[in-house]
Amino acid sequence: MSDNRPPFSADSAAAKVRAAEDAWNSRDPQRVSLAYSENSEWRNRDLFLKGREQIRAFLTGKWERELDYRLTKSLWSFTGNRIAVRFQYEYHDVGGQWCRAYGNELWEFDDDGLMRRREASINDVKIEERDRKFHWPAPGPRPVDDQGVPAVQ
Repeated sequence: MSDNRPPFSADSAAAKVRAAEDAWNSRDPQRVSLAYSENSEWRNRDLFLKGREQIRAFLTGKWERELDYRLTKSLWSFTGNRIAVRFQYEYHDVGGQWCRAYGNELWEFDDDGLMRRREASINDVKIEERDRKFHWPAPGPRPVDDQGVPAVQ
């Protein structure tokens, strides 16, 4: 069975998380949407989405509002066809206000390794630009030697 498909091992779950992080850091809604099943269901904060078209539309709007977006994800737990992730990301709005978002996601995959369900809980905190943690060139992946989500908040 492919490492992209459940059931996940510790290594394949961690690789799935890093692949998702890298895709989201591309800020390419088309690329990101291909990781989700055609009828994938999302809860993102207070929004409920269904299917790749709604996902692409959501991501397009997100990255028009959340500028210089940089995301880190880390594996929290996994079992069978499910993965739990914690994440942080930073962005600024058109007015220049920087924010850091903290959250967690619950992912469920189909037999082909596509995400069929995503539940995301997210909180935003306004920060000063000098308090940013994530400084790699964007869009683009987090450097391999960057620690990602810090162990202690």
